[in-house]
Amino acid sequence: MSHLSRDARFGVRMLWRNPGFTAVAVLALALGIAANTAIFSVVHATLLAPLPNPDPDQLVMVWSKIQGNRNVTAAGDYLDWKSQSTAFQGLGAWTGRGVSLALPGEKPEEVQAGVLTPGFQVMTGMPFQLGRDFLPEEGVVGQDQVVVLNNNFWRQRFGADPDIVGKQIRIDAKPYTVVGVLAAGPPDRGQTKLHLPLAFTPDQLNHDFHWLLVMGRLKPGVTLAQANADMDRVTRQIAEDHPASNTGWSASVEPLQNNFLSKDVIRGLWLLLGAVGFVLLIACANVANLLLARGTARQREVAVRASLGASRSRVFRQFLTESLILAALGGGLGIALAYGLLQAILALMPAYTLPTEADVRLNLPVLAFTVVATVLAGLVSGCVPALQAMKSNLVETLKEGGRSSVSAGSHKLRRGLVIAEFALAITLLTGGGLAIHRLAGLMNTDMGFPTDHLLTFSLPVPPTRLADADAINRFYEQLLERIHAVPGVVSASVSTGIPVRGTGFGMAFTIAGQPVADPSKRPGAGFNMVSPEYFKTLGIRISKGREFTAQDVAGGPSVAIVNETFAKRFFEGKDPIGQRLLVEQLIPGVTRLGPPVEWQIVGVYQNVRNGGPQGDGFPEIDVPFRQSPWPGATVAIRTATEPDSVRTAVAAVVQSMDPDLPMSDARSMEQILDGALAGSRFAATLMGTFAALALILAAVGIYGVMSFAVAQRTHEIGLRMALGAGRGGVIGLILREGMATALAGTVLGLLGAYGLGKVMQGLWSEVGNADPRVLLAVAVLLLGAAMVACVVPARRAASVDPMVALRQD
Repeated sequence: MSHLSRDARFGVRMLWRNPGFTAVAVLALALGIAANTAIFSVVHATLLAPLPNPDPDQLVMVWSKIQGNRNVTAAGDYLDWKSQSTAFQGLGAWTGRGVSLALPGEKPEEVQAGVLTPGFQVMTGMPFQLGRDFLPEEGVVGQDQVVVLNNNFWRQRFGADPDIVGKQIRIDAKPYTVVGVLAAGPPDRGQTKLHLPLAFTPDQLNHDFHWLLVMGRLKPGVTLAQANADMDRVTRQIAEDHPASNTGWSASVEPLQNNFLSKDVIRGLWLLLGAVGFVLLIACANVANLLLARGTARQREVAVRASLGASRSRVFRQFLTESLILAALGGGLGIALAYGLLQAILALMPAYTLPTEADVRLNLPVLAFTVVATVLAGLVSGCVPALQAMKSNLVETLKEGGRSSVSAGSHKLRRGLVIAEFALAITLLTGGGLAIHRLAGLMNTDMGFPTDHLLTFSLPVPPTRLADADAINRFYEQLLERIHAVPGVVSASVSTGIPVRGTGFGMAFTIAGQPVADPSKRPGAGFNMVSPEYFKTLGIRISKGREFTAQDVAGGPSVAIVNETFAKRFFEGKDPIGQRLLVEQLIPGVTRLGPPVEWQIVGVYQNVRNGGPQGDGFPEIDVPFRQSPWPGATVAIRTATEPDSVRTAVAAVVQSMDPDLPMSDARSMEQILDGALAGSRFAATLMGTFAALALILAAVGIYGVMSFAVAQRTHEIGLRMALGAGRGGVIGLILREGMATALAGTVLGLLGAYGLGKVMQGLWSEVGNADPRVLLAVAVLLLGAAMVACVVPARRAASVDPMVALRQD
């Protein structure tokens, strides 16, 4: 222990005497450690940390499944699962919807509400700061006007009123009594701001309308396999009891943790962690090079210590101790930098990318990871120089000319480290280049319609506000009439879906004359109810047939327009015009499917990207809004000037129609597109930033190697110039050596770049297979940086005075 303490004190003194060397080495390690700590904080909170609930392994999602795909659940199925299954301590169901919240003295605003079965929060183990969960009797229609608030929402909108329980607030133009406030925690990180009890109406108790999410808590000792076997039994029995609606349906019991996190996000997080791992390896190689150079300069010191009796192991320990001290300093600075970097990452990250249970912060597990990374960085960067110091030849080093005999091997080793740096850097640069290339491609994606001069907003109409088809049609006809009168409005439409955001509904259908024996095998398509001016307002071109007209009303022939993908997939080689489709009726205000409606196709429209720039085209069916009205809808407005110019006037129109109805999520189509690209922009920003950091570190590495090589070869360069070598010849010599090193690393890195391209192609379908343009751009960028890094040492070498150089040892 005393030897270790003495080595540490000596190491600190040596580092203190070389502040420039120490600062560069510490900063390089700090950057690598900071990047790894910040990204690992996100990975740990999202993928590795357990759920913050009691007995989290017992919490599961229970999904309905059809044709191998998981689906939401019908209320009748949920109640049968709850009564017949034996694997669960409890099952809870929920859904979400926008509600209108009106506080005294303020305009109504839309907030997201979770609608939960009573006891749901107790089942999940979510604690309360004030009040209680919903009681069983509050899950009955007529007794369900109670509300539970999220903690953060309670603080922001109600001033953390400690007496809030028992008070009433106005939701959807009705008084609701606050019965509880959740404790601060995961719910505050989600979109949902408050919770209402789920009370089933008689029309909702069916097996054909799927709209609920179901969560359960397993009984102690019950495994997922046992729970799935139990649900197989239950769903088979339900299918026997209700063959018309449940034939072909099954269920899947899955762990709750990360159940809603897409595979793309999971793979993307691991990819980012791998990227910052490369940055740390490059930083370690840089520090190893610095230590090698410093070790060469200290060879006489090592030789003297060895001649006085110091063993090789003692020399190794001393060098390794100094490396670990550097790593410790880099780790301390890296933690400070990681805090700021983590805040920047969270600020750039699109809202609701991560699950609500992901509490991203620098906690003990993350700091433990940082300690391990720091120690490994110290070992990786220190072992090679320490081993090199052990191999020094005592006799040769103490001789007058021993300098040159020991420099050749270490110089090769330093070049090898730079080659490794460049190989890692070009791999990482390729990843950044592919991410940026993908973003550029998505930004230039043809959406199938003109996105400029479009304002959109939604109306969260409560189900009880417009209870029947006539009332819905009257309301929206009056609304569109008043919006058309606003100066600057060119046209306006109402629809249940909107491009980029989706069609609103997905419905199974049957082609008339082609009956399907098993209803569960029917194909599905997006289903959108639109007003006559929808296609004109959005600028969607009808490629065949006609648009909807004012004559397509309730009571008239039921007509439909499909997109080109639908026509090609289901009517290849046939004329889709005149074909008929059978789709179950959507009954406004009723959570139940009605009898099939036969829709005759009268038109085909060009494909638009309803799923956003990343989404491939899928089959879509559009029907007249008047023939299938729905209470909640989206309004699109084509304007003559900038969309914001009519926002205030349109909001006044909505308020005049219903003072309790907010104009929700009013955004231009260009803003919607910008939001749809936020995830891709975030990935490209992070990958590009880490790639740029790798480029800088690699350039610094080759600059350091070439600078040291010039310093070591001053005598040789002076001799060459004394024998007639010109300035250009010396510059060429140094550049050739440096660029040969960079080129070797670039060639080696292209292999890693090809592999990374394959990985990213699997992650993002829009990424090409190791796009040659990206590889070429990355190679040119990296070699250009290497050229710049070599020029300064080369010019310095060409400026050597031969007489001064020849007088040096």
